[in-house]
Amino acid sequence: MGQTLTEKILDDHLVEGELETGEEIGIEIDQVLTQDTTGTLVWLQFEALGLDEVQTELAAQYCDHQTYQFDFKNTDDHRFLRSAAGTFGAYFSRPGNGICHNVHKENFAAPGKTLLGSDSHTPTPGGLGQLAIGSGGLDVAVAMGGGAYYIEMPEVVNVRLEGELPEWATAKDVILEMLRRLSVKGGVSKIFEYTGPGVESLSVPERTTITNMGTELGATSSIFPTDEKTEDYLARQGREDEYVELQPDEDAEYDDQLTIDLSDLEPLIAEPSMPDNVVPVSEVEGVDVDQVMIGSCTNGGYEDILPAAKMLEDRSIQPDTEMIVAPGSKKASEMLAREGWTAEMMAAGVNYSEATCGACIGIGHVPGSDSVSLRTFNRNFEGRSGIEDDNVYLCSPEVATAAAIKGEIVDPRNLAEELDDLEAPGFELPDQYEGAENDIITPDDPVDDDLVKGPNIGDVPLKDELDADLEGEALLKMEDNITTDHIIPATQDILMYRSNIPKLSEFTLSRVDDTFAQRALDSDGGFLVAGENYGQGSSREHAALCPMYLGIEGVLAQSFARIHKANLFNFGLLPLEIDEADYENIEQGDDIEVVDDVAEAVRSGQEEFTVRVNDDWELTATLDASEREREILADGGKLSHTKKQADSGSGAPADD
Repeated sequence: MGQTLTEKILDDHLVEGELETGEEIGIEIDQVLTQDTTGTLVWLQFEALGLDEVQTELAAQYCDHQTYQFDFKNTDDHRFLRSAAGTFGAYFSRPGNGICHNVHKENFAAPGKTLLGSDSHTPTPGGLGQLAIGSGGLDVAVAMGGGAYYIEMPEVVNVRLEGELPEWATAKDVILEMLRRLSVKGGVSKIFEYTGPGVESLSVPERTTITNMGTELGATSSIFPTDEKTEDYLARQGREDEYVELQPDEDAEYDDQLTIDLSDLEPLIAEPSMPDNVVPVSEVEGVDVDQVMIGSCTNGGYEDILPAAKMLEDRSIQPDTEMIVAPGSKKASEMLAREGWTAEMMAAGVNYSEATCGACIGIGHVPGSDSVSLRTFNRNFEGRSGIEDDNVYLCSPEVATAAAIKGEIVDPRNLAEELDDLEAPGFELPDQYEGAENDIITPDDPVDDDLVKGPNIGDVPLKDELDADLEGEALLKMEDNITTDHIIPATQDILMYRSNIPKLSEFTLSRVDDTFAQRALDSDGGFLVAGENYGQGSSREHAALCPMYLGIEGVLAQSFARIHKANLFNFGLLPLEIDEADYENIEQGDDIEVVDDVAEAVRSGQEEFTVRVNDDWELTATLDASEREREILADGGKLSHTKKQADSGSGAPADD
């Protein structure tokens, strides 16, 4: 039996386990990346593990989320990150140089390599044949030290593409169609592998739009084969020598398959407030639009902004509609500026932003009250834009620009008929991706060779070993699809404390219940209760670390998002799955007791746990964990576990 492309890359990097669906495997990691909101903890954990030099082929530290240095905290964090990169041997991308996924795609992403990143949209380079996976920062720190990355072997799903995109339909519509069909939970424990004749019609940047937003499906990763389009893209980046031909075997067997005929697609849009709330644009025409934003790691490239610029040539946006362009990289900005397109957009009334994630997580360009914002971003979770009760729609750059011209949501095909001279801009690559390179500091020429820690840089808290007895109050009961943005909001006024866990923890779950943090501190341990897909969204490990700091012992949920569940293990919180009926019966304030000897049960491999509620009824909860995850959990988390191994001489930190 032949292998899928995913299996080929995994097999080439396999260090432990068998490639059988659902079985835990350990793989070697070639490249790692981290960014400024997660990177401080990565490097503090790297230091705490006693490691002194990066062991992967390449490590890159980007400053892209909070590039606006509001006060000394952000600036100090960036200085610390630069010093960590210089001290331990990583590339450092300066604030303003661009979003990690865009800059990594331009400079480092390579076919056939593995990439682990402390950002959930790390799978972006799957568009050029790199197997890239998002994870918590502690997993990145261990991998960067030479350790294997462990994961359950996902199902590999074949997404067969046929036909070609018609005018005004884009790669964004491909992934929106996937979300419409499968939902934000449809990709959990899966890798989507794109095949078929339609692949040949898509350029690498179009493919990376699709792999980037595969994260919104809950997918472990998404990947395309390599071909002439891949080789051409790398040549335009001046990296043609990194091309490797990668294809699945003709007799490869997949766990599942679906087919999308690109020719049938039309402009789509995700309504508020979930990426899978997708409908044709034609169904929501006429909605007044107050703000339009083009950018993010999904649609912030040169190739994404150019169509908008062409549509705006010799035109103006509506006076009551704001339009902002936030490029994915400074190189994209420079190229557009040199070609005159930046001036063209500014003349049309567009505000040009720094190359940053910023607005995608509510830092800058926050929508007004009772307003509608159309964005080419990847997430529209309620409140993520920086204001509660927002109305954020997700769409392609073409749909967004059409709305700016019209002042309301409009199918660009209908706008083209109305304006007569508006033509479909198409998709165009530059002859060469050229721009200044001095915003990336190489490991061979570091600015710093010692760590620089400002007053906002704290220590990483450790958890004690798991106790035999686990009991406490159900401190908070939550609904389905609670995101990491609910658990730790990413707005600038909160995330500036990302390196100061005692302070950051004060905001834990504040968007659900602003009394929670204090109640948790005042209690003697406790539990969280949640519905399905708890912890979806960002890879932000603060969403596990802060509840741990507040004394939370475990989470009872109907199901967990992959990265967040791994982060719960990494910080010693017990993730137990319960059924819907028991979830409905538990009330906030109930007394929860795990009846078993928890530490012994976890270490011994016990799967079912008896949970007593209020001393008057019991339920059965399930722990789905590998032997390795159980040891980590019992030792109080991955950092404690790895240090324990090193102290006992049973293995160096990198061996975990």
